[in-house]
Amino acid sequence: MSILIDKNTKVLVQGITGNIGTTQTRYMLEEGTNIVAGVTPGKGGLKVENVPVFDRVEEAVNNFPIDVSLLFVPARVAKDSVLEAIDAGIKTVVLITEHTPVHDVIEMKAYALQKNAILIGPTTPGIITPGECKIGILPANMFCQGQVGIISRSGTLAYEVAANLCAIGIGQSTVVGMGADRVAGTNLVDILKLFNQDKDTKVVVIVGEVGGTQEEDASEFIREGMSKPVVAYIAGISVPPGKRMGHAGAIIEGGKGSAKSKIESLLASDVKIAKRLYEIPSLVKELIS
Repeated sequence: MSILIDKNTKVLVQGITGNIGTTQTRYMLEEGTNIVAGVTPGKGGLKVENVPVFDRVEEAVNNFPIDVSLLFVPARVAKDSVLEAIDAGIKTVVLITEHTPVHDVIEMKAYALQKNAILIGPTTPGIITPGECKIGILPANMFCQGQVGIISRSGTLAYEVAANLCAIGIGQSTVVGMGADRVAGTNLVDILKLFNQDKDTKVVVIVGEVGGTQEEDASEFIREGMSKPVVAYIAGISVPPGKRMGHAGAIIEGGKGSAKSKIESLLASDVKIAKRLYEIPSLVKELIS
């Protein structure tokens, strides 16, 4: 089992004719992802890797059943593109785009909630259910099938954690890149709930970082509603207040969002904390055996 995507997921790629969209479409198809259509305004009638291209999302939906839309679009049109996908009835939208204005993300998030849709991103590497479906830019060779769910605010750290787990024979059910912006389309608690309902996910790994209150908020749900064990790693323990650590959301403000406060909150909810990234596999192995 998995969450959000599986081998039957039908995918639309918005921005499919751009260099990144075309290249990543090829990589996704090589991994077995069922990409049924693409959209680029003004490019309707073309084909990319034998995938038909439409001018509008509505046209694509009228021709194919679509479960997920993946967006490789410029930041200036990200909001309109996401709203177009949601208005067409697509219930899961994955926004790879970086540098999306915060107020646009707030609008997108509110609209997705209103329409009962899920928005992953922006600034996400995507989602992968190893061996079944890859949506986004995650390098498939660093993941393997198994029973560990991973939720990460950092794409690169998600790859490394998965590869380290695979090295000791522990695979993943689904890996979700939340995105690293100040506002995330879907919060950590919502993704934890999905993993908690997946009968074949046995352990969940959270790869967090300084900034925001996602991990503190999640600790309350873990304590009160999570039935599965959780391992967590918080990056940026040495980051001083007011300094940003690479990602737009990785900044400590107002006494909140520090690695210390996150770790203390998670420990209080019986989460196993990895002080170093390389400690994650051994902690997971203890819980899954």
